[in-house]
Amino acid sequence: MSQDFPDLGSLSSADADKVLARALADADDGELFVEHRQSESLTWDNGRLKSGSFDSDQGFGLRAIAGEAAGYAHSGDLSVAALERAADAVTAVTRGYSGVYADAPAGTNAKLYSDDNPIESPGFEDKVRILKEVDAYARKADERVKQVSVSIASNWQAIDILRLGGERRRDVRPLTRYNVSVVVEKDGRQETGSFGTGGRQDLDTFLGGDRWQEGVDEALRQALINLEAVDAPAGEMDVVLGPGWPGILLHEAVGHGLEGDFNRKKTSAFAGLMGERVASPGVTVVDDGTIADRRGSLTIDDEGTPTARTVLIEDGILVGYMQDRQNARLMGMQPTGNGRRQSYAHIPMPRMTNTVMLSGTHDPEEILKSVKSGLYAVSFGGGQVDITSGKFVFSCTEAYRIEDGKIGAPVKGAMLIGNGPDALTRVPMIGNDMALDRGIGTCGKNGQGVPVGVGQPTMRINALTVGGTAA
Repeated sequence: MSQDFPDLGSLSSADADKVLARALADADDGELFVEHRQSESLTWDNGRLKSGSFDSDQGFGLRAIAGEAAGYAHSGDLSVAALERAADAVTAVTRGYSGVYADAPAGTNAKLYSDDNPIESPGFEDKVRILKEVDAYARKADERVKQVSVSIASNWQAIDILRLGGERRRDVRPLTRYNVSVVVEKDGRQETGSFGTGGRQDLDTFLGGDRWQEGVDEALRQALINLEAVDAPAGEMDVVLGPGWPGILLHEAVGHGLEGDFNRKKTSAFAGLMGERVASPGVTVVDDGTIADRRGSLTIDDEGTPTARTVLIEDGILVGYMQDRQNARLMGMQPTGNGRRQSYAHIPMPRMTNTVMLSGTHDPEEILKSVKSGLYAVSFGGGQVDITSGKFVFSCTEAYRIEDGKIGAPVKGAMLIGNGPDALTRVPMIGNDMALDRGIGTCGKNGQGVPVGVGQPTMRINALTVGGTAA
């Protein structure tokens, strides 16, 4: 059942319009962002329900923009008095300034996901039963399983964006996630494998029937492979990245550098390179917030702009940036629907949605056969990136040696070290098997976290530095 969109608390539209008229009278842009949110999470660990939480929150954020400056105030109190105090605060940036208020974003009839609240179904008892079944299934699957941890999380967010002149945009956003991790032991050695999936769909999409078993099987497969892994080699070598989740390297090492604010401030490695070659021929990267039901997708962004499929790099040439409204205006460009915020307590900024490298023409087997000696990286864990330089370090959670064009022994402790813009120029082969990740990504920027998606085909990168543990 679709949940009715909540109102503005004790505020009326007339109240909001009156305060906005004062707060944004001399501003270039700005809005009132009203949010209602519910979230629930359950974690089963070591044979018992370890934790459960439910949270409900609401509030508003008021923003006024004057040139490069922005005044922002927020409150969990949806009242006229709180909004009046917020207006007093944000007008500080427009004193002595006279701007022309920007036109509202275009409307949209698109709807990329359901309004249904995923917290409501399945019920609490059924969720606990599923967690227990996952634990029992994993332990029965292999006698080497020593520990199982499984969690499910649901989120329901409703937003209302109000602008001068009575313009109003609404969106209702479901979000779910399922994760399972197993620890296996053999001869005193313990290793871990994990699986995660999710999206803007109900939990039944990932847990209904026996669909949850796929996650257990995959986590166990990874853990057992890691039991046999040998120390990773170190040095400069050719690396083949697998499809799907390895796109997180693209997201971190390249995607952030293509966000509008970093380029406007010239702190990105890509600043000033519009129209120039920044990657090998065949490399095309897009940010697409319009893919139905995906974790990073949005019908409208957090400024009310409809999301889009924005081409960033086309056949190796830099052709676009991801933009919110403020940075787009200051750069003389159009907003791309990438203005995002973590919650009403946060100011929006340019952020990725689903960032993807498109397929090339090579068969994945052909790419592997082209490498005499190297590394095949299938999955990644954590990483660090310097936006200004593009330098990155990523740890591999599943990787293999490549020997004479064939996949060899699994390795542990492999780290990929390089420079994002430089790495893109060393891509001689791109696979025809582009895949999206399973829906687990969360992106951090300036202390804010938002759900995102990544994707890529199999691809080869020449002469990348690998940090390893082999003597």
